[in-house]
Amino acid sequence: MLNLTGITVRLGGRTIIDEATAKLPPRARIGLIGRNGAGKSTLVKVIAGMLEPDSGSVAMPRGSRIGYIAQEAPGGDASPFETVLAADTERAALMSESESSTDPHRLAEVHERLIAIEAHSAPSRAARILVGLGFDEEAQQRPLESFSGGWRMRVALAALLFSQPDLLLLDEPSNHLDLEAVLWLEDFLRSYPATILLVSHERDFLNNVVDHILHLTGGKLTLYPGGYDAFERQRAARQAQLASAKSRQDAMRERLRDYVARNSARASTAKQAQSRAKALAKLQPIAELIDDPSLSFDFPAPEELRPPLITLDLAAAGYGEAKILQRLNLRIDPDDRIALLGRNGNGKTTLARLLAAQLTPLEGTMTASSRMRVGYFTQYQVEELDRSETPLQHMTIAMPGVSPAAVRAQLGRFGFAGPKAMTEVGKLSGGERARLALALITRDAPHMLILDEPTNHLDVDAREALVQALNDYSGAVVIVSHDRHMLEMTADRLVLVEAGTAKDFDGSIDDYISLVLAGDRGTIDKGEAQRGVNKKDQRKANAEAREKSQALRKQARAAEAELARMTTERSAIDQAMFDPGSATPALARLTMTELMKRRAAVETEIETVEATWLELSEALEADIA
Repeated sequence: MLNLTGITVRLGGRTIIDEATAKLPPRARIGLIGRNGAGKSTLVKVIAGMLEPDSGSVAMPRGSRIGYIAQEAPGGDASPFETVLAADTERAALMSESESSTDPHRLAEVHERLIAIEAHSAPSRAARILVGLGFDEEAQQRPLESFSGGWRMRVALAALLFSQPDLLLLDEPSNHLDLEAVLWLEDFLRSYPATILLVSHERDFLNNVVDHILHLTGGKLTLYPGGYDAFERQRAARQAQLASAKSRQDAMRERLRDYVARNSARASTAKQAQSRAKALAKLQPIAELIDDPSLSFDFPAPEELRPPLITLDLAAAGYGEAKILQRLNLRIDPDDRIALLGRNGNGKTTLARLLAAQLTPLEGTMTASSRMRVGYFTQYQVEELDRSETPLQHMTIAMPGVSPAAVRAQLGRFGFAGPKAMTEVGKLSGGERARLALALITRDAPHMLILDEPTNHLDVDAREALVQALNDYSGAVVIVSHDRHMLEMTADRLVLVEAGTAKDFDGSIDDYISLVLAGDRGTIDKGEAQRGVNKKDQRKANAEAREKSQALRKQARAAEAELARMTTERSAIDQAMFDPGSATPALARLTMTELMKRRAAVETEIETVEATWLELSEALEADIA
């Protein structure tokens, strides 16, 4: 049992976690979720003992071992295999003592303990974990310093999993993994014999691993049973109850105010009015659901170009004289939605850079439309943003000669309006910096978006907003991601990068996952080809479905805007009826009878538009399904 009681953390004068309390069941697999900047990583550090809370306590059974990955990737001359084995400190100490001790009684105790902890099977267990995370036998023996930071973080994860702590703390464990390694990690965590608390923004990962969701919002914690989909259903019900309660409270507040205003001056009712005024002062406001600008993504639409956008004919790509990919025969059309599949290191980024014209073919040809503009997103762009400059300064530099209004409009598409546009990048969350990078690469309305792991810093709700924005976008999309939900919702064509080349994969994401889990790459060309599916017709059908979906969304947004406008008008009429002195000039000229008639007409319009909006929403849901 892990008990969090009244945890409060203040950073930089701001309260991040506010008297958060939760009782977590033993041996549970708990997903800690919340918006970017909610304080998830801060809470994990408090539980790990790396950060002292301002108040509150963390209680666990005595002697419990906590495992947490440090921010620094391991390095040095040690190999991944040696690093992972050394993570079991008890085994390492006993092995060392078994080689140096001369006391026969102590040696007997040491060997007895080594048998108890199954030390003999440790090397094979370490190797299995490393293989699952993408290290073949040769890579397991290379020095750590020969790997990139991302691969060294994989070693840190392998070492943590190998050490088998009683409480396993994982903060975004899939960020440095490819899809294949994520699938292995899911399987490993499902059978983990102790308690897991993991921070993740991946819907499928949470659904497949956790049995509880711990939601951190407004500094408070709420525990929900089930995976992420179950949490969303419960949260939706909770929000509906919250909205209903707020509506009732607002109505009560207005009645109390009206009573106090009308009766305070009368001697006969002054005492009752004073009592109502005290009740009004004690009425605690129910928090209103906030429209979060971090959910804003709106890719500008490019002008139409004739297909194809890009054609590769027996092209090769690489660096210097080293060819990473060869025999590339690909065609990309304006309506393509392509996901690049394959293990990290197989060449997905190399292919993305070739398509973005950052690399030139080492052999063969690449033909691209002369008018085509490409927006290429990578994590490096997020990391290379000048932390001392504001989004407005970044965009002004990126759009020379463009009016300030146009610069602000592009920032507004991605949620950087008002003061947020003037906030230093160093003070933005990781998700906000990712949105800024996306705003920068799309400033000239590109005809093709190439997105290499665009979701790493985005929370679940922001990822959903990005999915919708990509589906609304009218250009081509090429995406690399280990987020299956993102791929399923945005891609209708899969390209497998493997064995030094890239080919269309005739199947679904689920088909590919089944092949990976089965370890069967020999059936890679079967899939839909066996079912007689014509890929060209399928792409055409997908494009038509996407156009239909875009039209439905446009109509739904228009209906929603009209609904909001009429609701505002109804509120203004209500205000004019109950407080004529605050009415707008147009409404102040109307009599009470005229106001009542106008309100009835607006109410009828609202019902009509609301019915239209519901029909469009249902049609859109059916279209997506």
